Amino acid sequence: MKKALAIVLCLTMVLALAACGSSGSSASSGAPAEEKTYVIGISQLVPHVALDAATQGFKDAVDAALGDKVTYIEQNAAGDQPTCTTIANQLVAENVDLIMANATPALQAAASATTTIPVLGTSVTDYATALEIDDWTGVTGKNVSGTSDLAPLADQAAMFAELLPDARSIGLLYCSAEPNSIYQANVVDEILTGQGYSVKHYTFADTNEVANVTTSACANSDALYVPTDNTAATCTETINNVALPAGVPIIAGEEGIASGCGIAALTISYYDLGYATGEMAVDILVNGADISTMAVRFAPNVTKKYNPVNCEALGINIPAEYEAIAP
Repeated sequence: MKKALAIVLCLTMVLALAACGSSGSSASSGAPAEEKTYVIGISQLVPHVALDAATQGFKDAVDAALGDKVTYIEQNAAGDQPTCTTIANQLVAENVDLIMANATPALQAAASATTTIPVLGTSVTDYATALEIDDWTGVTGKNVSGTSDLAPLADQAAMFAELLPDARSIGLLYCSAEPNSIYQANVVDEILTGQGYSVKHYTFADTNEVANVTTSACANSDALYVPTDNTAATCTETINNVALPAGVPIIAGEEGIASGCGIAALTISYYDLGYATGEMAVDILVNGADISTMAVRFAPNVTKKYNPVNCEALGINIPAEYEAIAP
């Protein structure tokens, strides 16, 4: 009986060692482990050229690194800010791996919806304003970072003296519901006022007020400044239909608005901005980068661009260093 039991025990040990050897052989054979896949939620405030380019740049950067290992849940709020909240909550419910929020209201909604899922903003002018951070150091210290579309405002303001030397009264035209538009307008106001210009703010709450407010601004201004404003970007035709016949030139905060209703802009590439945001997303998802310590990034280059059609119509001469906006 003891002999039989010893034989059984020996056989058991042999089988166990064989199993261990088999397992080790499989691991060392290089059999592929299941690759990790990712789901990224995209919330965009409104469809227009600049934001569309940022979203495309973001996806191209992520796809270049992850290929078919990433899928997107892409939503557009069609300019309705409360819809941004609905979209953010849906993405959180889907338990996505990361949220890309395109424009300030989308960022604010996503940041309010989750404190755990990484949120990357793009096309956001000032993160301190958007997130109500007083002691801004360049990082949020929370699950939010991203890229800023802020071009140097002092250089934008300088375009009035460069292109419109006879203008003395400047109207600042923007949406009062967009915190980053308010921020830009206030900074430009301080700069222009310090240079001796007469400055007045003309604000609209939504698209329904754009035509009337623009009419008032044109009646009382030599020239207008329109910052990177999402509502204005969707209403450039309306603004242009008032300002151009009135003979009032517009300096814009970005190329899309300048193309629609302005004469010039100191602008960035929104595609490049989105691409940089996509690179940040890959760093977070693949390399485990801590978003709370990731500094907000800015566009690497700014370019002076002009609208040939409006400049010709208004008889404005453009310096050689300006680049024509493609039709």
